[in-house]
Amino acid sequence: MLHFFPGKQSEMANRLELSEAEWTAIYTILVAHPRVRVGDPEQCQRFLTAVLWVLRVGGQWRALPAALGNWNSVFKRFSRWCAQGVWEAIHKGCIHLPDLQTVFIDSTIVRAHPCAAGAAHSSAQEEALGRSRGGFSTKAHALTDALGYPLDIVLSGGQESDIGQAETLLALTPQGAEVLGADKAYDSDRFVAAIKERGMEAVIPPRANRTEPRECDWFTYAERHLIECFFNKIKHYRRIFSRFEKLARNYKGFFHFVSALIWLR
Repeated sequence: MLHFFPGKQSEMANRLELSEAEWTAIYTILVAHPRVRVGDPEQCQRFLTAVLWVLRVGGQWRALPAALGNWNSVFKRFSRWCAQGVWEAIHKGCIHLPDLQTVFIDSTIVRAHPCAAGAAHSSAQEEALGRSRGGFSTKAHALTDALGYPLDIVLSGGQESDIGQAETLLALTPQGAEVLGADKAYDSDRFVAAIKERGMEAVIPPRANRTEPRECDWFTYAERHLIECFFNKIKHYRRIFSRFEKLARNYKGFFHFVSALIWLR
């Protein structure tokens, strides 16, 4: 195991470094990826540790400790992997035996720093940036299994509704899922019908203004807190807690990396 923080306590090192088991699992995925040239395994591991440092601490790329490599080289490689779908492949490769008895969907608002604006040759809408009650923000729409482990993520502007991405998340739901659980924000006749067309049961409480309230399995709905627990976990990673990336694909790359870590840890 490489240790890049010899002066830190072991607890801090555990948060800022990959364990041997985590590195082995990720390395296996990278070796099989057609767009990745791993090269020296130790240098690749150091690169992942550098990205983990930025993800966990939330520091600027320029503030990257020299022991972890040149900040510009690390950033360019990270961005290239985002464009090539490598972080998503790592996430998908770490998913092991998801519990598809129930899947949950929900969203969370993330405040965006002013430096996230101004992507060249793009627009705020294309980069999933908008303005909501919380100000300049992005909304992350997540899909988890029955235990709250992340299956996929979709980004949109902070002002967009939850139901606006509901069918996108449904399309990303793996085959074999039996039940889809969500809160009242997803109570829509069209969406409920789409769930039933997939052969799934909808566990969504009816809105208070419904003239004919639907039945809801409250026992299953009680487990929906697990997706809230997922949001709580990822926001301990400060690069997720606040958005600094101009490009949506780069910000999403961090989501996929932390999702992989949740599956591995």
